[in-house]
Amino acid sequence: MSTPQIAIIGGGPAGLMTAERLLQAGLRVDLFDAMPSVGRKFLLAGKGGLNLTHSEPIGPFTERYGDRTPEVARWLAGFPPQALRDWAHTLGVETFVGSSGRVFPVEMKAAPLLRAWLHRLRAQGLRLHARHRWQGWCEGDLPTSLRFMSPSGPLLIKTDAVVLALGGASWPQLGSDGAWVPWLDSRGVRIAPLQAANCGFDVETEGSGKSWSPYFAQRFAGAPMKSVRLHCRDGFGPDFDRQGEFVITETGIEGSLVYGASSRIRDTIGRNGHATVQLDLVPGRSLETLGAALARDRATRSLPRHLKMAAGLEGVKAALLRERFSAFALADMLARDPLQLAAELKSWPLKLVAARPVAEAISTSGGVRFDAIDEQYMLRNLPGVFCAGEMLDWEAPTGGYLLSACFASAVATASGVLSVLGRPT
Repeated sequence: MSTPQIAIIGGGPAGLMTAERLLQAGLRVDLFDAMPSVGRKFLLAGKGGLNLTHSEPIGPFTERYGDRTPEVARWLAGFPPQALRDWAHTLGVETFVGSSGRVFPVEMKAAPLLRAWLHRLRAQGLRLHARHRWQGWCEGDLPTSLRFMSPSGPLLIKTDAVVLALGGASWPQLGSDGAWVPWLDSRGVRIAPLQAANCGFDVETEGSGKSWSPYFAQRFAGAPMKSVRLHCRDGFGPDFDRQGEFVITETGIEGSLVYGASSRIRDTIGRNGHATVQLDLVPGRSLETLGAALARDRATRSLPRHLKMAAGLEGVKAALLRERFSAFALADMLARDPLQLAAELKSWPLKLVAARPVAEAISTSGGVRFDAIDEQYMLRNLPGVFCAGEMLDWEAPTGGYLLSACFASAVATASGVLSVLGRPT
């Protein structure tokens, strides 16, 4: 029996992990990527510290995937977070659990892991083809007959099976540009629209119909909003209510706390045209305690000094108050009803009116619908063509959940390929 030849399109974590599993099973694997080198988004993700996965128990871990929990749980059952850590160890990369529960390589960077991984894959027989942009299928031929634009011109490839691991549409300059959507759509593959996930949002300040004031945007864009609690109610499941921090942008907000609620905020904006979240600017104090502190005689202290002494409000938090209230209105509220001012600080509304563009997002939602693939992750309309990773219709918050599921999806898809080809899994 001849050895099956597999073409994998996409050189991110999902494509590389699929390649590794198929090579280990004795198949011949060619991996094609449009960029000059593979793993570019993976390297960017690890620039400030590669968050591989998370250490929380598998039950709550799988619940992070929202409506797609049943599908992703199936992937994670075959390649759980601990298996990902063990796999990294086989590459000589030790991991540790940070104070937040997130899991990182000891060196914190993605580059050493990727170098060791590529070295092993090449030793296993992987043939890498950089600067090969997929152009769809050969007209009227089998779904496993592929067209590429290569550095030397058009190229036609015929193979036994194809794995698409093309990612979403975020950070297109790194290769994930969503250019695959028309090719699959033309073949009748059902695709959910690609949308920004783990993204920032534009704000509209009260009564202005505009974003931040010019002063606030110029002075505080890039400033971290630390130690706040974000509350979001969308009517679908439990309210989002979490403490953390985010960053002010020229037009709104972004950052880890915002990303955790981004899917719910995005979907609420889609339904209603806007979403209003509440910020607790003083999360360590009860309403009554804060009200009593604000009510104390300010003597000769200025209003900014009093707000700093009584509520710890300074810098970007103090400036945020002026986006809704004038100094006179704040002073008047403080004099008349300090408990009302405390209530405002404990539930500060932010009206969010638009997600930032997909190209700016950390990841995307949407993609190939699960009803378009079978139990082996093969496209129902295109026999012999499989899908893996972020190009499927799911999403995950930051914190290691996205990357962990991409790896696990690849393991599941590789098993599907082997099963369809009648090879041992």
